[in-house]
Amino acid sequence: MNPTTLRRRARLLPAFLPASAASPKPAALDITDIRYFPVREPVSKSAYSLLRVTTRSGLIGWGECRFEANADVNALRSTWIGRPATAYATIPNADPFRAALDIAALDILGKAANAPVYRILGGPTRSKVRAYSFPYTEEFSVPVIEVPPPAWRNQGMAYEDHLLKLVDNVPADRDFIVQANGSLTPGDAASIARTLERKHPLWLDEPCSHANLDALRKVADETVMPLGFGARIDDPGVFQALLREGLIDLVRPDINVFGISGARRVAALAEPYYVAVAPRNSGGPIGTAAAIQLAASIPNFFIQHVPLPAAAEDRAMRRAIVSPAVEAGKEGFLSVTNAPGLGITVNESALEKYHAS
Repeated sequence: MNPTTLRRRARLLPAFLPASAASPKPAALDITDIRYFPVREPVSKSAYSLLRVTTRSGLIGWGECRFEANADVNALRSTWIGRPATAYATIPNADPFRAALDIAALDILGKAANAPVYRILGGPTRSKVRAYSFPYTEEFSVPVIEVPPPAWRNQGMAYEDHLLKLVDNVPADRDFIVQANGSLTPGDAASIARTLERKHPLWLDEPCSHANLDALRKVADETVMPLGFGARIDDPGVFQALLREGLIDLVRPDINVFGISGARRVAALAEPYYVAVAPRNSGGPIGTAAAIQLAASIPNFFIQHVPLPAAAEDRAMRRAIVSPAVEAGKEGFLSVTNAPGLGITVNESALEKYHAS
């Protein structure tokens, strides 16, 4: 072998060696620190978990997930410190911090690219995000009608007449959503859906349990009212089963469970079935910021849930945590930012003030 070939192979060899043999220098996006901030709203007592993820280059990403009192943040640190933020796709579904870590990693990648998250994910697909809040506020023009918890099965006509009166209170020029919180039997859900379908709600949310597909088929087959599910789903395979059987009209992955990447995968499952995505948000304003990035990166987005609490003290907390005010709606829409990452600044002193004990 001639000397030129030997020199060329010597230059190329490190690129083909295993990582341990090549001994690469630490990458700028390797995670060097993860800090955990559990917070709780003062009046509603709703709690959610925030993560601050720091990289070797000094970039910081923020994420949010559901609050779990027994979640082991030390196990998270031992697994992820030293790994790159670009490995977010490998976060296990069973990790209680998966949503927060996913959102924080994408926040970092957006900042590294000096672009909003939706741009590094292929967007934008829209310039503003339609939203609704529950409890209802005038900022978001889509009210939610809650189905009263049934006292017994087979409620009958009086119960349905009561629901109709609630729906009739909605102004004629407003869209609205009917929310059942999974409280109905499939038979009652089908009966109520038939009664209300002529009022043209956007959808009937969580009419009953999704566990029994054969029972759920009774609801889907007996009404033209769109059905939405997602509140108790943390496995994308459940959405796939509902889609395959034609039992769901809106998939509703929770941003605080699936993160941006997981919710995008659910959206991709739904797209071939021409099913829209109306993501849930069971947490705080960082979740809302992440949801805006999600909405701007998928083609089959429909509307975003914003969980604005009723108490002024709780809303003040949410405004104190994040700036700018990502949850401030205008004419029923949230703004899509052009700022890098999630487009937010987090006030850590507010996180200490509202620490969840």
